[in-house]
Amino acid sequence: MDQTVSTRGGNALRTILLVEDFDDTRLMMKMWLVRNGYRVIEAETGEEAISLAQSERPDLILMDVKMPGMNGLDATQRIRQDRALSRTPIVAVSAYGAEEYRHLALEAGCNDYVSTPFEPRTLANLIKDLLQDEESAHSNAPPTDLEY
Repeated sequence: MDQTVSTRGGNALRTILLVEDFDDTRLMMKMWLVRNGYRVIEAETGEEAISLAQSERPDLILMDVKMPGMNGLDATQRIRQDRALSRTPIVAVSAYGAEEYRHLALEAGCNDYVSTPFEPRTLANLIKDLLQDEESAHSNAPPTDLEY
């Protein structure tokens, strides 16, 4: 597990769990995310993604769909079973651009689907929108555990 913090871009407090089994792709995406001011936590497998999501509580997850062992869709379903992570934005990322994969990703619990190669501005806007939506949902939500 590697963590990087950057203050550029005003997103230093926002943590993204990057799940990708190909080293080169993971490195490229990590560099791009760090350059845009995010704290990045990396996972190479679905199992590792679940563990890091539960221990680190990231603000957003970028989930590779096709990985050896547990794939990203199965990992997403397991993450969604954790009540504390049920509303964490998850974006499926895959080289498979077919509409079928998008449907499967959304059905598994992903908020959106991005096929690679992607336009960096499009992904940046999607991440920004999902993080703002999540922040709004938390600020407008009534307290779930009340103490008397």
